[in-house]
Amino acid sequence: MTIAISIKINDGLVLASDSASTVLGQLPHTGELRVLNVYNNAVKVFNLRKGFPIGAITWGSGSIGQDSISTILKDLRERFTGDDPNHKDWQLKKDNYSVEDVAKRLKEYVFDDLYVKAFRDYPHKPPLGFIISGYSASASMGDEYQIDILNGNCNGPRLLRKREESGLTWAGEPEALNRLIIGFGSAMGTVLKQNFGIPDNEIDQTLSIMQQNLQAQFILPAMPLQDAIDLAEFLADLTIKFARFRVGAPTVGGPIEIAAISKHEGFRWVQRKYYFKKELNPEGKFHRVYEPKDNQSEEDE
Repeated sequence: MTIAISIKINDGLVLASDSASTVLGQLPHTGELRVLNVYNNAVKVFNLRKGFPIGAITWGSGSIGQDSISTILKDLRERFTGDDPNHKDWQLKKDNYSVEDVAKRLKEYVFDDLYVKAFRDYPHKPPLGFIISGYSASASMGDEYQIDILNGNCNGPRLLRKREESGLTWAGEPEALNRLIIGFGSAMGTVLKQNFGIPDNEIDQTLSIMQQNLQAQFILPAMPLQDAIDLAEFLADLTIKFARFRVGAPTVGGPIEIAAISKHEGFRWVQRKYYFKKELNPEGKFHRVYEPKDNQSEEDE
């Protein structure tokens, strides 16, 4: 699984994630999906067009067919850059593009073209999700669009909040942040029903009232971008430690990656991991060491 965090404030947007990737396999007799392995070096935060203030974050299945989500989104980035000769009409123009259109293209490529075909014969289809964040051409504030693929059905892209609004969104493995921010975990509805006799048709209303009274406020629209970055890192680290010490497989883990997107600075990496060794690649900028957040770069893989 994953923890995927998107923060939007007046000064920009922040995307953060862990690096765990859960590889699923289909059992031969039942078709049921099971966990084959968990790797801690997956890439889940992306700049969708180098030089443009637009990025994405993913959670859920780490691959479609033989290709990782990382490879798939880099293929999509080639289309947006204009490097794919078969899809020149997908190229993004600096003065005429929108986050909504990018999100629709991502859904078309990832879900319509790849996911549906790859998992057509799977009785149990893996979940997959994306948040696409950034600034449309000439826009003064950013937008966030979410795509959720559940049970083989795609919901979205849908606008997370109005352009003038700020907020925090998390997805993937939400239990730790649900408890911290909302004030209760995912089992609360069952507890209310089984132990307090609250009928099914009143559970949602009861949970809504509880959330209104218990939810902790972390986002202020005027908070500086650096504080939003620090908050994203804290929330990702909290989830990683929750997964580590809770009984069960640690399905959230590895280095935390963070990117910030602002109107004037565009897409900027705050911290990320590399796998190239610097001394073996003198012409490159990539190395295996995990970079601290004060070593910023706008370069992509």
